Amino acid sequence: MCSVDLQLQFDTCRSATPHIVYKTCYYLFVFSSSDRLNMDGPSRPNPCSLQSRMAPSVGTKIGRLTIDDRPEMCQSDCQCDSQGEVKIKSKRFGRGAVESGLTHECGVFGAIGTGEWPTQVDVGQVICLGLVALQHRGQESAGIVTSEGKSARTFNSHKGMGLINNIFNDEAMKKLKGNLGIGHTRYSTSAASEEVNCQPFVVHTAHGALAVAHNGELVNCSSLRKMVLGRGVGLSTHSDSELITQALCLNPPEGETNGPDWPARINHLMRLAPLSYSLVIMLKDKIYAVRDPYGNRPLCLGKILPLGSSFLLNGCAKNGIDDKAEGWVVSSESCGFLSIGARYVREVLPGEIIEMSRHGIRTMDVVERPESKQQAFCIFEYVYFARADSIFEGQMVYSARLQCGRMLARESPIDADIVSSVPESGTAAAHGYARQSGIPFMEVLCKNRYVGRTFIQPSTRLRQLGVAKKFGALSENVRGKRIVLIDDSIVRGNTIGPIIKLLRDAGAAEVHIRIASPPLKFPCYMGINIPTREELIANKMDTFKLAEHVGADSLEYLSVEGLVSAIHYNMKATPSDGVGGHCTACLTGDYPGGLPEDVDW
Repeated sequence: MCSVDLQLQFDTCRSATPHIVYKTCYYLFVFSSSDRLNMDGPSRPNPCSLQSRMAPSVGTKIGRLTIDDRPEMCQSDCQCDSQGEVKIKSKRFGRGAVESGLTHECGVFGAIGTGEWPTQVDVGQVICLGLVALQHRGQESAGIVTSEGKSARTFNSHKGMGLINNIFNDEAMKKLKGNLGIGHTRYSTSAASEEVNCQPFVVHTAHGALAVAHNGELVNCSSLRKMVLGRGVGLSTHSDSELITQALCLNPPEGETNGPDWPARINHLMRLAPLSYSLVIMLKDKIYAVRDPYGNRPLCLGKILPLGSSFLLNGCAKNGIDDKAEGWVVSSESCGFLSIGARYVREVLPGEIIEMSRHGIRTMDVVERPESKQQAFCIFEYVYFARADSIFEGQMVYSARLQCGRMLARESPIDADIVSSVPESGTAAAHGYARQSGIPFMEVLCKNRYVGRTFIQPSTRLRQLGVAKKFGALSENVRGKRIVLIDDSIVRGNTIGPIIKLLRDAGAAEVHIRIASPPLKFPCYMGINIPTREELIANKMDTFKLAEHVGADSLEYLSVEGLVSAIHYNMKATPSDGVGGHCTACLTGDYPGGLPEDVDW
């Protein structure tokens, strides 16, 4: 049996007569393990009483919606008469990575077969392999939900804690039959690392089942949470993703006449919450791919081509784009496309709502950001998070990192015998530094492939122990050498010190540290775990003190201007076109949507 959270849901339907609102009461089930989801259930009154109301702020228009038009909200949190007071704690209460280093939140993936159903594409296997390719984006939990496209009442679901290969065995995969599906791999930033928070979230509305997978973190989570609670909706977790799922169950302000208008509901959500997310939303026979108006989180489309279709040059569709698709995929990154026989087509545009069905794909709407605002794609996707073979903004991540290394060599040269890297995310930048400086590249660290990334571990002590068992020194390459060691970033400064000690113990004459990104100085509230300014080492020490602290002969960062210049070097678009802009908030404190009023850290 699967565990079930029983919640009461109101779906508000406006009549044709002005000022008359009908509310339909129905139950919603959140399933947290493998089973077939059924909609049948009893009915009872809502046990929760909501206190007070939030006064509307100045009626500034947000597209079609004004703040004055928003539903009534409660200032205080939900209280349950039957169970005493229930206090909703901070959205980051219990988060899984508060004490660790730099972490990303999630990866999302969706797939759908085209043409006649049942499709020839093994949708469950395609999604599973797609999630394996996104495993670097989250290693805490994963889930897959599929639909056969026949019934709005039933989805097939399997979720669990741990790595994807351990969650999805043969028995689990047999249950995930369907013609379309979505998947998710998670690293928590807005809720605890527990099975109840595993995604995709599945709810049952009056119009059928709905599944949502989310990458990012809502900037205005608190106000949106109050709005949803104020509409009589219960929330069982602190996850932004559940909040998004429930918000989609609310009618748009324009109302609906012939059943739910899902693009309008998504549009409504995007205007209520402009940052930060990429979403895949599955209904009975459709998938919606959604990217926030600022394009802060990545999302791209791929096309599953028939066997024998022409190969694609540099991962971009050329001849193959005209071939009939066997299916379509959407993913946080393109790195897994080739392994499933799919070809990268393009990115989902900022603010774009794409409908994927058996008939193909089409753009349903594009939600614009304010005219004065540029795109704000997270620049750390290039620096750290993304896999090197992924494509963003027309360029491969590896090429951007290579260019960062070249720029670093221009800004911070040093006399040395060899250039090397902290594998593996610093390797591309190290090659760029070596090519620009003329100093040969040589490996000095041997990585244990069976030890996970150190940021996954929850405490400083375990992180430091993790480094000791993660690397070994290639003493023959190190002994007597002056080494320039390239790393992608420094967050707390816990890991680089033990690595330097390892190299010195192996006989290195000098160790000069060069960081292929600027110093991290500010928290991020858009899906990256950088908890407080006080915990960031760059706010405690300048480069001279930090070099002394970690035991390096010298230490220098790439400048913000150098990083931006390196990223733009091979881009197909320019920021002057309104696209190609990047979020550098963690480096500069310049947040694309401004600092939220309800920020709780």
